[in-house]
Parts: sequence; C-alpha cells; structure tokens
Amino acid sequence: MTAFEPKNPGYRAAAIAMFDGQPAMRTLGITIVLLGPGEVELAMLHSPEFTQQNGFIHAGIITAGLDNACGVAAFTLMPHKADILTVEFKTTLLAPARGTRFVFRAEVVKPGRTLTFCEARAFAEHGKTTLIATMTGTLMAMLPRVAASPEVRASRA
Repeated sequence: MTAFEPKNPGYRAAAIAMFDGQPAMRTLGITIVLLGPGEVELAMLHSPEFTQQNGFIHAGIITAGLDNACGVAAFTLMPHKADILTVEFKTTLLAPARGTRFVFRAEVVKPGRTLTFCEARAFAEHGKTTLIATMTGTLMAMLPRVAASPEVRASRA
C-alpha cells in the first residue's frame, strides 16, 4: 500500500468518532480492528439475525461492512471538519458468507480533494479464511461551506 499523509493530524480520533457516531455499525456489531492513514480493518462476529434463507450472512450486511470500511479509510485522509458520503460503489460477491467472524479491509487507491477512490475486501473466518466479496467505492468529502462576504452576496443579487 502507498503511504498517505493525513490532512488532519487528529485523523485517528476523528475517524473513530465518525465511526462511533453510526448506530448502524453498533447494531451490526462491527468494530474497528486496525486504523491507519488511508486504511482500515473492521470486524464483525456471526449473528443468526443477519442471515438470509440459506443461513449465510445476508449480502446487504456484507456490503454495509465493505461500504463502511471504504468510508473510514477515505475519511482518514480528509481535512479537519470534513464529513463523508458514499457516492458510488460496486460489490462483487465471490463466495457464501459463512463463518464465525467477518473482516472488512479497505484502502484508499486515490485520494482527492473532493472524491476519493477505495478498494475493499471481505473475508469469512471459519477455521480458514475465505475471500467472500470485494468492493470498489467512491466517497465524497463534504466540506463546510464558507459564508460569502456581504459584498459577494450583493454582487450575486
């Protein structure tokens, strides 16, 4: 992986706070395992509540973990006071999601001022580790808007 320099020196605390502010991740039991500039590893234990009709973890749950991993990885490289929003992703399901634990690893491929491109992989652990899904995602930095001066506002009227 390419070493990236975070724009926010407090990126770790900011990324953890952003992640912790998501009730969906708490509901799914997804936690941060590793965190660095432009990369993250999340994990979740198997839960029968998240299975589909064949007993595998539902693809939507796996996709949520992958999407969030991409988001956290991208967020680590965004400036202070930025927020983040996914604007596009593609998931490929490679194997049934059966296991006792699931790991979601993401890394930034290309950071940008507004858009960041990430790749992620989901693994199922069940005595061995199996790659079960991949994702490519594009995430947008939502930056605070600067209020225009009275002169600029008047010129727009």
